[in-house]
Amino acid sequence: MARGQGRKAAMIFILITVFIDVLGIGIIIPILPELIKEFAGGSTAMAGRWFGVLASTYALTQFVFAPVLGSLSDRVGRRPVILIALFGLGVDYIIMGFAPTLGWLFVGRLIAGVMGASITTANAYIADVSKPEDRARNFGLIGVSFGLGFIFGPALGGFLGGVDLRLPFFVSAGLALVNWLYGFFVLPESLPPEKRSAFSWKKANPVGSLFVLGSYPLVAGLTAVFVFVVLAQRGLETVWVLFTGHKFGWDEQMNGLSLMLVGIMAAIVQGGLVRPVVKRLGERRAILYGLVVAVITYLGYGLATASWMLFAFIVFGSIGGVAGPAIQSMVAGVVPPEDQGKVQGGIQSLMSLTSIAAPLIFTAGLFSYFTSPGAPVELPGAPFLLGAVMYALAFVSVLRLFRRMPG
Repeated sequence: MARGQGRKAAMIFILITVFIDVLGIGIIIPILPELIKEFAGGSTAMAGRWFGVLASTYALTQFVFAPVLGSLSDRVGRRPVILIALFGLGVDYIIMGFAPTLGWLFVGRLIAGVMGASITTANAYIADVSKPEDRARNFGLIGVSFGLGFIFGPALGGFLGGVDLRLPFFVSAGLALVNWLYGFFVLPESLPPEKRSAFSWKKANPVGSLFVLGSYPLVAGLTAVFVFVVLAQRGLETVWVLFTGHKFGWDEQMNGLSLMLVGIMAAIVQGGLVRPVVKRLGERRAILYGLVVAVITYLGYGLATASWMLFAFIVFGSIGGVAGPAIQSMVAGVVPPEDQGKVQGGIQSLMSLTSIAAPLIFTAGLFSYFTSPGAPVELPGAPFLLGAVMYALAFVSVLRLFRRMPG
C-alpha cells in the first residue's frame, strides 16, 4: 500500500473508532441523571449534587491517567493502548448497566475516566499520520466524529431510555466491544519502533506531565488558553440542562434537540470550514477569531430571553469551533513524534484538572446561588457570563503570546 493510501486508511480507522466511542458516551447522556435520581430517592436537588460529584470524579481520574496512557503509547505504540481502552469501556458500560447502587455507578465512572483518557493517544495517532499541511484538517475531522457521535447518541439514548433506563448502557457496551474487535483486526500501528521512547514515571505522573509542556515555549504559552477554554466549556456542559429547564421549561426532548443541533453544527464547521478557514487566515488568526465568537456566544446564552435565541447562538457559536483544531495543529507542529504522546497527555491532564473544578464552580456554585431565594437577583445565566469572561481572558492570553512569539 502506498504511503498516502496508508495515511488515509489509518485516518478512517481512527475516525470510526472515535465516532463509535463518542456515540456510546452520547447514548448515556440523557439517562444518566435519571438513573442517579433513582438512587437519590427521586430528589432533583440531591441528584444534581451527586451528578456534579460524578462529573468531577470522572475528570479527576482522567487527570491522573491521561499522561500515563500518553507516555505508555510513546513506549509501546498507539494501537495497544487504544485497543485496551476500547475493551475497558465495554466492560465499564456493563458495570453501569447492572449497577445496583450509587457506589457501583461510581466504580463505572472511575473505569470510564481511566479508559476515556485514551483520547490523548488518539490525538497522538492523528499527529503521527498527518502531513504538516493536513494537521488542522485532520484534527478538525476528529471534531466531526465527535459531532456525529453527539448527533445520534443523545437521540438514540433518549429513545432507548424510554424502553428501559438501563438499556442504553448495554447498547453502548456492545458498540465499544464491536469497535474493539474492528480495531483488533484492522487498526494499524502509527508509531514505528525507531521513533518510540522509554517510559518514564516522572513524565507519566500528572504533575510531571505538566512540566513536559514547559519544554516547548509555544505549548507552554497555550496552557492558559486551555485552562480558560475548558473551564468555560465544561461549565456549559454541566449546567445546560439545569439552566434550560429552569429558565425555559425545556424537557428531555428539547434538550435532546439542542444537543443534536450542537453535533450537526460541529460536523458542518469542523468537517467543511476548518481547512479553508485556517488556510485563508492562518492558524493564529483562526484561533483569535474563534475566541471572539465564543465570547459573543456565551454572552448570548447568559442573556437570552427566549428559547429560539439559544438555538440561534448554537449555530453562530459553532463557527468558533475552528479555534480548537488550529490550536491542536500548532501544538503538534512544534512537538517531535517521540514526545507527542507525553505532550498530548499533559494537555489532557490539564483539561481534566480544570474539568474537576468546573462543575463545582459553575453548577454547584454560580447556578445554585443565583437561582436560590437568597440571591440578590435571579440570574440563572450567570455561569455563561462567567464563561464569556473565561474566553475573553483566553483571547488576551493568546494575543500576548503571539506578540511575544511572532510566527
